[in-house]
Amino acid sequence: MVPILEVNHLKKLYQQTVAVADVSFSVREGVCLGLLGPNGAGKTTTMEMAEDIIQPDEGEILYRGSLRTNSFREEIGIQFQHTSLLNFLSVEETLQTFHKLYRDPEALDTLIQRCELQSLLKRQNNKLSGGQLQRLMLALALINKPRLIFLDEPSTGLDPQSRRNLWEIVLSIKAEGKTIILTTHSMEEAEYLCDEIAIMDQGRVIAWDSPEQLIKTHCRGVAFVLPETALKMDLDDLPFSWQHKDGQIIMEIDQIDEGLSVLLNLDVDLSEMSVHTPNLEDVFLQLTGKQLRD
Repeated sequence: MVPILEVNHLKKLYQQTVAVADVSFSVREGVCLGLLGPNGAGKTTTMEMAEDIIQPDEGEILYRGSLRTNSFREEIGIQFQHTSLLNFLSVEETLQTFHKLYRDPEALDTLIQRCELQSLLKRQNNKLSGGQLQRLMLALALINKPRLIFLDEPSTGLDPQSRRNLWEIVLSIKAEGKTIILTTHSMEEAEYLCDEIAIMDQGRVIAWDSPEQLIKTHCRGVAFVLPETALKMDLDDLPFSWQHKDGQIIMEIDQIDEGLSVLLNLDVDLSEMSVHTPNLEDVFLQLTGKQLRD
């Protein structure tokens, strides 16, 4: 099956700065792909080239197996991270205005119900909370019945309830077979929404797979965390690799059952033990490092 979007050897420079060095990937129809990476990794530039907002210096982008034409922008939906709407318009007036821009738009009632805007229709845009505004922006991104949707940091700044509500809307969109490409700094969001993850660093894709497979490939075992006082023994006698941090001992264990058995035989007090299972954040830090980047 031909991918809905195929990106081949994209490169983008700003003066002497390489924003995107060499990025290639393809997205199957009906998949939610997450682009992850530290600040300056090239995610936003890659997204903007894929959205046809800026042009690559090198490389090509294929939509449904062909070079993009003028109709491409009419067939995709974009929810930007930051968008300014006219303050004096109401939600209803904003939806009606954008609705008139397309030849075959989605029914407004369908959008209003999907994005839960029924109680907000008469409210002015500048009176919306962060979560309400994001639901309106998502409705605008869906107004032209797109098969390919770009979401740029869709839940940034939202409270937990609003964030979960937005996630459920995104999942319902994906359930209809639509393709979603999103950027996010939230590893929880990426694990919850994405079928595939592309981790970028220094303008390149350095890892690509499902969240589950990325965790399996780049992280091993689990971590047992115990207060130092629980271990009445010479730590060098522990049969596991370990590290000391903030009064706790963190042990790397391949098999939980085996680890528990060993610690019980060593008469270790396990009453305050916690177990950390590797997640996507561990993969991200493993691949991109823990040092903060500006």
